[in-house]
Amino acid sequence: MKGLLVLEGLDGSGKSTQFDRLLQRLHLEGHTSKGISFPDYEEESSSLVRMYLNGEFGADADSVNAYAASSFYAVDRYASYKKHWQADYEAGTLIVAARYVTSNAIYQMAKLQKERWEEYLSWLFDYEYNRLQLPKPDCVLFLDMPPQVSQRLLSKRYGGDESRRDLHERDEAYLLRCREAALFAADLLGWAVIPCARQGQPLPVETIHEAIYQVFRDQFELRESN
Repeated sequence: MKGLLVLEGLDGSGKSTQFDRLLQRLHLEGHTSKGISFPDYEEESSSLVRMYLNGEFGADADSVNAYAASSFYAVDRYASYKKHWQADYEAGTLIVAARYVTSNAIYQMAKLQKERWEEYLSWLFDYEYNRLQLPKPDCVLFLDMPPQVSQRLLSKRYGGDESRRDLHERDEAYLLRCREAALFAADLLGWAVIPCARQGQPLPVETIHEAIYQVFRDQFELRESN
């Protein structure tokens, strides 16, 4: 089993938990896999991303236009690919990514008027996949945790200290726009949407994991049989 699987989701959607759980299961089942996560905060390549999220370019997400912010994240991804996982990917290792190019399609596209969304996606994919020559994902799963629920989870994560939230996490109205952008992209591009809440409450971690794993198996087995 080889290729690139992407787990997407808004802040507080449980990506990190599901990312770790999926990698552990793949390892136990004997699959050769490698996990990568974006932004890569341990690398210098993420410095512009960190400055942006810390509010050094403006007090809110809209202070930096979609194309400039997209470039911050794209450069970090390119550096990560060249330094850390290109050889594994080309050797046939299954790469599992927590966030990817698809995050720009959510967080940055949301800054634009809806009539410009398809134009932005065309620009983004040409920039990152064609010009930077990053691999295209074989499967994208969007963890759909409504912001009203994820905000409570974020508060719990930070122990109620709201000052620890970054530029995106503290703006619920912006996250609502991001969810709308994500569902638009999912419908247009064929991403799998994994419901993560019901009646205002998060679903159990294991329920979400099983849904992720089933979609992953179905899509990769179908791809490899063709």
